[in-house]
Amino acid sequence: MYYVYFLKSLEKDFRYVGYTSKLKSRFEAHNKGLNQSTKHYAPFELEAYVAVKTKKIAKDLEKYFKTGSGIAFARKRILTYEALA
Repeated sequence: MYYVYFLKSLEKDFRYVGYTSKLKSRFEAHNKGLNQSTKHYAPFELEAYVAVKTKKIAKDLEKYFKTGSGIAFARKRILTYEALA
């Protein structure tokens, strides 16, 4: 399985969408500052994730969730409004 996940910084106004096949270790890596694009925003909470069968679907879904319509969909159907406010 592959996971498209949503992170929220606990200290700054920053959200991140990514994908992985190892959700737990990837989440821990983000919180330890091992990811270049998120290290300045740690610590994080995992807001939500979506499990899919293939890497291609996960990559495509991650890309979608980074678009305007994908953000709107995530706000309305996956995340709480407060999480993105």
